[in-house]
Amino acid sequence: MPTPTKGPRLGGGPAHERLMLANLAAALFEHKRITTTVTKAKRLKPYAERLVTFAKRGDLASRRRVLGLISNKGVVHELFTDIASAVENRDGGYTRITKIGNRKGDNAPMAVIELVLEPVSAKQAIVAEATSAAKRDADKKDAAAAAPAADDAAEAEVVETEAPAAEEAAEAKYAGSKPATADNVAPEGFEVKGNEDSMKFHVPGSRWYDATTAEVWFDSAESAAAAGFAPAGGDAAQAVEAE
Repeated sequence: MPTPTKGPRLGGGPAHERLMLANLAAALFEHKRITTTVTKAKRLKPYAERLVTFAKRGDLASRRRVLGLISNKGVVHELFTDIASAVENRDGGYTRITKIGNRKGDNAPMAVIELVLEPVSAKQAIVAEATSAAKRDADKKDAAAAAPAADDAAEAEVVETEAPAAEEAAEAKYAGSKPATADNVAPEGFEVKGNEDSMKFHVPGSRWYDATTAEVWFDSAESAAAAGFAPAGGDAAQAVEAE
């Protein structure tokens, strides 16, 4: 016999409990906050956050997984577009429970459960930016230390004959990349957008490509991955959207 879930069971049986949690999650995603009992809110919290994690993946398999639990396609669409993009930079804690006292009549303890859609705090953003800047500086120092020392005659020849190429290489931070342009127009042959704050890249045709301002341009997704950038929404999301 299967071991029941820890804590009091909701409804009359396991099937009824699954339907109750699915309906509560759908209401939460639709209205962004709902009022229910403390027991239901505590059971709903991990259930809803797991669905948000599927939505952040953004691939077709995750969408079908969520549709198997929530039949309302409008709610699922809002979860995968609005809510997933709002919590893209958040690593967890997508819901918040606030107790509001007891209900009149049966004196049941009540609570408000809501989605945490506020941007990541300024302190966390500064820490992430400092970490990425330190990583870039360390990469530059490693590259400078690994470069072989050339003699004076060879250096003079390189300066005289290949000065333009050296300036172009100095502007590019990563292999197969070009710096950002003021008008956010892709240079010829460099159409993959890179965001150095989040260390994510977007291929043409992907979900957030048009809304993203490129901080660095790459000639391919492979070059972006080699530079340490991760695909926004995962490999599957970028591949599906790009097709």
